[in-house]
Amino acid sequence: MTDRSPPEALVLVRELTNTLDVETGEDSLAAPGGVAEFARRHGIEGLGRDRSGAERGGQELAAVCELREALRAACLAHTGTDMPPEESGVLARLLADAPLTVDVDEAGRAALRPADGLTGLPLLTARIAAGIVTAESDGTWQRLKACPAHDCLWVFYDRSPAGRGRWCSMAVCGSRAKMRTYRAKQR
Repeated sequence: MTDRSPPEALVLVRELTNTLDVETGEDSLAAPGGVAEFARRHGIEGLGRDRSGAERGGQELAAVCELREALRAACLAHTGTDMPPEESGVLARLLADAPLTVDVDEAGRAALRPADGLTGLPLLTARIAAGIVTAESDGTWQRLKACPAHDCLWVFYDRSPAGRGRWCSMAVCGSRAKMRTYRAKQR
């Protein structure tokens, strides 16, 4: 099996969307301290806990989950399923609030990055927005896909030569889909 790791610009998007395992129902963000642990692993200061170290309430969790599900819908659209307008609108609204700046290096190359001084949800959103724009510009955004199996929806990076991979795993979800199609034809 080939490596399904995405380019660096898309790692955070994949990691966030896969905090919910649709098949088992396990949501690592909803677990006690889940948002804070995700933030710690990804270097996002101020997400999940306030300045005193106390865990933040459900409003922040709801906002992070809203972002996660809108991103999942975008990744599902990359497999050929139209993104519902309401999900597209949610993602556009969330990303529009992402404060970004443009850095230019010594060689004159430009890159988007989160504005200085951000913490918490604004930093998470800005890092995701910068990653999406970077991936779109280098042609990799459309390869971050959500498995179209309704009981899976796992987000993976499609490294197939033509970029037409559809399933997170042909051995599992792809085989199940082919078997369902075969059985439907036999009826």
